[in-house]
Amino acid sequence: QVQLVESGGGLVQAGGSLRLSCLASGRTFSADAMGWFRQAPGKERELVAGISTSGASTDYADSVKGRFTISRDNAKNTVYLQMNSLKPEDTAVYLCAAAPWGSMWRTAQEYEYDSWGQGTQVTVST
Repeated sequence: QVQLVESGGGLVQAGGSLRLSCLASGRTFSADAMGWFRQAPGKERELVAGISTSGASTDYADSVKGRFTISRDNAKNTVYLQMNSLKPEDTAVYLCAAAPWGSMWRTAQEYEYDSWGQGTQVTVST
């Protein structure tokens, strides 16, 4: 089982930026597709961004396209989520996730993720 530890959350004003990081251990990081989910109070967990094992392919939820960027550094076992132009509706706990047996050329489907971190809180104020 992979261990995932997120960092970088916090309180930011609308229009601001944050960069989340997730450090993975316990499994070959470069073989896992990675993703970022978020969960707001009273709402279902949402997959907001995914990245293939090589980083060649990325995918985003419509709600964050053009504002969020997912990236990874396989040498550092770390995946990132750069969040720009933040909106109050982006307020949520953001969770890093890993999907085993990943592909270099496609991101993982939601059902393929088998591990999640504890999450980091992102709060966007008006």
